Amino acid sequence: MKKVLIAIIVAIVVVIGAAAIAPKDFKIEKSITINLPVEQIFPYLKLIKNSDQWQPWSKMDPNMKKYFIGVDGTVGATASWSGNSEVGIGEQEIRAISENNRIDLELRFKKPMQVTNHVYYITESLSEKETKVTWTMEGRTSFPFNLMCLMMRGKVEKNFEEGLSELKTILEKMPAIPTNPEVVTSEAKEESTAE
Repeated sequence: MKKVLIAIIVAIVVVIGAAAIAPKDFKIEKSITINLPVEQIFPYLKLIKNSDQWQPWSKMDPNMKKYFIGVDGTVGATASWSGNSEVGIGEQEIRAISENNRIDLELRFKKPMQVTNHVYYITESLSEKETKVTWTMEGRTSFPFNLMCLMMRGKVEKNFEEGLSELKTILEKMPAIPTNPEVVTSEAKEESTAE
């Protein structure tokens, strides 16, 4: 019993020590090349509702409830969600748009823990028919959650890779990209992904 207690204490000390020296700032970034001009990619990418089609988190909870406020594809548009333990509760808001170049969003998690991250997409024209799309998330996590963030980094990077791959597949199969932003009522509108 004494050995077990010592082992538990040592494990706790190791975890606390690791969290104390682990970085608090993080940046996760992944890119992909899509065989389309930037003018065909950007209008799709800036619509928050379209992220449900390519980001992997939407598949983790088919019964997730979603709410939208504002004009999709414009600064101030906000999408919030409430789901199972894998997706939690949170919201994302478009904070800035540089047409055919960059989209900045503020990602605010509320559960299982409260944290705000900065997310942005950058589209870089490589040729008339090729565009590099970069998906970046950066932020700061306080002690001891910074250790959890470090442990989850590999999973998030994999999610980014899967999402960008799905984005590429969708866009390269799509015959035409709508360019007009969808108007959403100024009051929160609930949608469920359940069939």
